[in-house]
Amino acid sequence: MLPLPFLAMRLLPGRRAATGALLVPATIGHGFPQNPADAIRLRARRAVPVLLWLSLVVALAGPQRLSTVEALPATGRDLILAIDLSGSMEREDFDLDGRTVTRLDAVKAVAKEFVISRAGDRVGLVLFAEFAYAAAPLTFDVAAVSRIIDEATIGISGRSTAIAGGLGLALKRLRESEASSRVVVLLSDGSDTSGNVLPRDSARLAQQLGVTVHTIALGPEDMETAPKTRDAVDTATLRDIASLSGGQTFRVRNTADLRAVADAIDRLEASGFDQPAATVRRDYWPYPAMLALALSVFLIASRRAM
Repeated sequence: MLPLPFLAMRLLPGRRAATGALLVPATIGHGFPQNPADAIRLRARRAVPVLLWLSLVVALAGPQRLSTVEALPATGRDLILAIDLSGSMEREDFDLDGRTVTRLDAVKAVAKEFVISRAGDRVGLVLFAEFAYAAAPLTFDVAAVSRIIDEATIGISGRSTAIAGGLGLALKRLRESEASSRVVVLLSDGSDTSGNVLPRDSARLAQQLGVTVHTIALGPEDMETAPKTRDAVDTATLRDIASLSGGQTFRVRNTADLRAVADAIDRLEASGFDQPAATVRRDYWPYPAMLALALSVFLIASRRAM
């Protein structure tokens, strides 16, 4: 299209225009004063239509740049962590890097690593004590979920343990999910002491919804071996929840057990797969189009000024 106007100028007959020019002898015309600025403006005005046409043709050609970026792997899995924030999680009976820490600190350290490794999954977070609340919606931004885990504080939702409430809220978040795999990882260090719903009833709901629940029984003592110990974990209930939903239960007594469980769940719910790089297109046509618009406005304004 570039040579089209030039061909039109050469091939199409010119239109005779009526002018008010005054013909004078050349000897008189040479005597008139010449203004170089007028000649420059005239050349510039003649160049504007050429630039306008070039800009329009370039814009219509649609210049663009293609670049490749790594595609986000998508597993088609939705996974929610449901973590106990009851008062017993303040007990300092875990070791982390050679120092004694609270149960919550140990859980935070391992849970953050676990979440970061789930690239490609949509990960959510439910925290529960006396009440349960959704701390993070299902999202591919695993780094954001990891930061929320690090900021979790005991006492913001009470100090008792509502296992059924935490599981029920996680199931509510997964109810509308269309993911091919829906998983809840439930961690608790006590027994259900709050709420009107039995944990086993929540487990049956998970079974009906097709949600797999893996449970983690945290703490040195459990109700089966030391039923009179304060804050002993209810391993039997957590085992039933996992069994009813088709998941697995894990017993954790120290940080090493906790890391081993995270690795085991990682193998059970394998994350991510390779995908080809995505192609990103960046269009450049708006720039010559805007130049053409500016030149059109200049032409209209200059003609009105004449």
